Order: sequence, then C-alpha cells, then structure tokens
Amino acid sequence: MEVSRVIEAQLIQAMQPQKVVLLLGARRVGKTQLLKKIQAQAQEPFLSLNGDDVITHDLLAERSIANYKRLLGNVRLLFLDEAQEIPGIGKKLKLMVDEVEGLRILAAGSSAFELNNQMGEPLVGRMRTFFLHPIAQMELNSLQNSLQIRSALEERLVLGSYPELFHIASWEEKIKYLRELVNAYLLKDILAFEGIRKRDLVLNLLRKLAFRSGSEISLEGLGKELQISKNTVEKYLDLFRKIFIVYDLPGFSRNLDNEITKKRKWYFRDNGIRNALTGNFQRLAQRDDAGLLWESYLQSERLKRTQYREIHVDPYFWRTHSQQEIDLIESGEKGINAFEFKFKEADAKIPPLFAKSYPDAGFSTIHPGNYLDFIS
Repeated sequence: MEVSRVIEAQLIQAMQPQKVVLLLGARRVGKTQLLKKIQAQAQEPFLSLNGDDVITHDLLAERSIANYKRLLGNVRLLFLDEAQEIPGIGKKLKLMVDEVEGLRILAAGSSAFELNNQMGEPLVGRMRTFFLHPIAQMELNSLQNSLQIRSALEERLVLGSYPELFHIASWEEKIKYLRELVNAYLLKDILAFEGIRKRDLVLNLLRKLAFRSGSEISLEGLGKELQISKNTVEKYLDLFRKIFIVYDLPGFSRNLDNEITKKRKWYFRDNGIRNALTGNFQRLAQRDDAGLLWESYLQSERLKRTQYREIHVDPYFWRTHSQQEIDLIESGEKGINAFEFKFKEADAKIPPLFAKSYPDAGFSTIHPGNYLDFIS
C-alpha cells in the first residue's frame, strides 16, 4: 500500500530560495522515500547527495564559495539525505545558501542531537524544520474505509505504524522486522553518541521505560535500579528523546497546591517499538495492557496531528496528590482542553477538582467510537 505523506506539500511549499528545509525523524520512518518522491516531481535540474557516501564527504570537504559554485553549476535545487553524517554540515549549507543565488535545499537526517547542534546556530533565520513520524492514521483515511480502519486498529496498537510494516504480509514477519529495527537501527544512533558502548545498560533502561510507558518516572529510582546516577539517567532520556524514540509530558498546573508537577510521563512514539522492547506481541485479547496501548496510540497520533497541522498547543497530563487525573491536557490560544482515554465506549466523568479549578476548560472522553475525529 502506497501511503502519501501529509507533510509532502508543506515541504515543497517551504523550499524557497536561500532557505534550508530540514526534515528530521527516526530511522526507517520514510525520509529517504519522501525525498525521492519530491525529487521525482522536480521541474528543474537538481543535485542529490547522501551523507553515507564518502564521495559526498569529499565533494563537500572544502568549505569555499568556489568549490560549492563549481559543484552546483547551474543547479539551484539540492537534496541531501543522511545529513547528520557530514561534519560541519551547518556551516557548509549556510555558505551555499548565502552565496549561491536562488539555491533551495532540502536536507534529511535521523539524529536530531547532531543536526540541531550543527545547524541550529549557523542557519538561524535560514532554516525551517519539519518532523516525519511513522505512518499517521490521518494518512490512511483516504486509503481505507471505516471497516478496514476498524479491522486494522489492533495491528496499529500492537505492531505500530512504521512504513515497512505495510509491505509485510504476516504478523510473524512484522514482529521480526520490529525486532531487527530496534537492534540494528535505533540502537545505532544511541551507541554512536559520544562513543557510548554500554549496549546492555542502554537496552535495560529502554526496557524499563517500555514497561513503565505512560507512567510518571522517578529518575532517582531508575538510577538506583540500574546503579547509575540520576544525571546519567537524565542524559540517556534526553538522548532517547532527541532520536525520536520517546517523548515526555510534564504535569499541568496553575499553582494549585494539590497538583503534581515535578514528575513527567514518558511515552514511546510508536507502540511497535515499545512492544519489541518488552518482548510482548500478543493480541489484545491476551494482554493486560490494552488500555495502556490505547492511551499511547492516541497520544502519539495526536502529536502527529498537531505537528502536521501546525497546531500550536502545549500538551500535559494532570494529576493530584489525591489521585484525580486526566490523560491529556492541551493548552493553547483557544484555551484549555482536557481528554480522557477509554478503551471501552463509556464516557468518563470530569474530575471534580479539575472542574472546579478550571471551569472554562473543555472535557472529552476519547474511545473507539469517536477517536478518528480526535486524531485526524
């Protein structure tokens, strides 16, 4: 099944002269395929380079106006994949867009911590950044009818939405792919960071996160379990976040004494990666964490929606010391909206303290009967 990426039109529109468009995302989410699709639509000559190719390194090594004008010739459209592999790429791209009139650049990479460190400062005012996620349900709606969407929901909850899964027929082969993805690709970025070689420690921390996904995490507690410092745990979590494996939600508060704000909830961006780390690919009927998978799926799909539609809201969770809680709070220009996720089609009641403290906030229950509107 060929899935059109919703971000494609945004990338093309953003590719303006003297600008660098940066496409970030985890490994294997489809960045290379998207670059190739945009290349195929180009109405002018272009140059395509790959940071994994040593020839590309040689071509870009001499950071001079003369070299880059000679390299580009009359080309005014440059595509660069695996940009994070090229040393000093930010300063090199800055020189190109500053000195080659009419040049447009689309660069893709999988390591946010490398690309942002190299590109952020050199390309201030010259760069626009986009994020590519695993396939979003909003990208499937035009390809599937309501029956197909409902039939595929279990697979999305258990196996996730990485693009390659849509080209693999059997459940068992999809499981093999996800295990390989974790071991061969996602760990590659982690272990490459500052020469990290503690593979077992990294895996143990990721697995602990996977089993506690959707929960508030104590950094001190994780450190004690793994016999490492709180600061080391924090450094690894920040790294996992920057290479798009996990993300976190802070606690929502308007300074009420009873609200919890110091801890954060952590979620995996894709349920398939989370389940590969726990080793559990059982069907929903055999699982005791179906509610958690539902919550994680809705959180990640909502994140895709807000980023792709460029909706500016800040996400939080809400909980009090008296155990009243709400799964997701969105705070933005249109006010505060609260959402509770239920895998059974039953409406939840708004927590009394929240209703009293935030009388103007919206409140909705998201369940299998209405979730498509929430994530599309």
